[in-house]
Amino acid sequence: MSRIEILYLSQPDIIALGLSMAEIIGLVEAALREHGEGQVEMPPKPGIHPRPETFIHAMPAYLPRLGAAGLKWIGCFPENPQRGLEQTTGVLVMNDPETGIPLAIMDAAWITAMRTAAVTAIGARHLARPDSRVLGIVGAGVQGHTNLVALAEVLPELRQVKVTDRRPEAVTSYLAEMRPRFSRLTIEPVGSVEEAVKGSDVIVTATMFYLTSPLVRAAWFAPGAFAAPLEADYAWEPAAVKLADKFVTDDAEQTRYFAAHGCFPEGMPPLHAQLGEIVCGKKPGRERADERTMSICLGMALEDVAVGRRLYDLARERGAGTRLPLT
Repeated sequence: MSRIEILYLSQPDIIALGLSMAEIIGLVEAALREHGEGQVEMPPKPGIHPRPETFIHAMPAYLPRLGAAGLKWIGCFPENPQRGLEQTTGVLVMNDPETGIPLAIMDAAWITAMRTAAVTAIGARHLARPDSRVLGIVGAGVQGHTNLVALAEVLPELRQVKVTDRRPEAVTSYLAEMRPRFSRLTIEPVGSVEEAVKGSDVIVTATMFYLTSPLVRAAWFAPGAFAAPLEADYAWEPAAVKLADKFVTDDAEQTRYFAAHGCFPEGMPPLHAQLGEIVCGKKPGRERADERTMSICLGMALEDVAVGRRLYDLARERGAGTRLPLT
């Protein structure tokens, strides 16, 4: 029998490969197109919950066209920063779809941060108004950062960013990092969720799952706006979610599974389309300037696997990472 080795890629290894947000958007969009055409195998992600506000999810996917298979094992523990630890951590295991042999184990936190933002950007490309100029961000953490990076790639008319967070120090850090990166944008702190949401053409809420009190009121969700809640519907009052003229998700089966386990307490809104169906042309995106559109994408393993496959290929080409014996 041949000896089996796996490639280990740490987060610094992955970052050093230099995969850009624009490239990640392209990879994720191709994966969504494959999903919209019904060409992927991906069950709803099961999870365990050591405490009610925490989760660890197993996320497998197989993309035949890309020739990629893998599984992400990812945890989110909101109290970790108080312990000096990252809130979201995990690993992505890539497999050879021909033999099933594990090819690589790599950090999943960076991939998750980037691909989640890429999905927001793809949603905005199809569901936001092309002339969107004002972005409101609720939550100045990792996703608040990466979502601005991604949206700046697809919204050429974007000029103003309003950001708020319950932690003033997070906003201060956000401004220090993002203002120098985006000189064409006016990035300003605001003192409340209402100020961030009202008057925004694009709204991103990047807070927490399992919030017990919604933060966004229906009266603030204006006609013509596009909303991308990253914490399912927990940050939005049910009446605000119901205002959406087009409600989109990434995977209908998975979203219904989560609806049966705590999301959408007043019922999941009528589904206009899966995002992949819009990407591949089966369903329309925005059709009127005054439509309220909302994309609640809970995250799909196929996005991680698509990005992971590219990182694996780049690492092999460049001799990056560490080879570890498996057998």
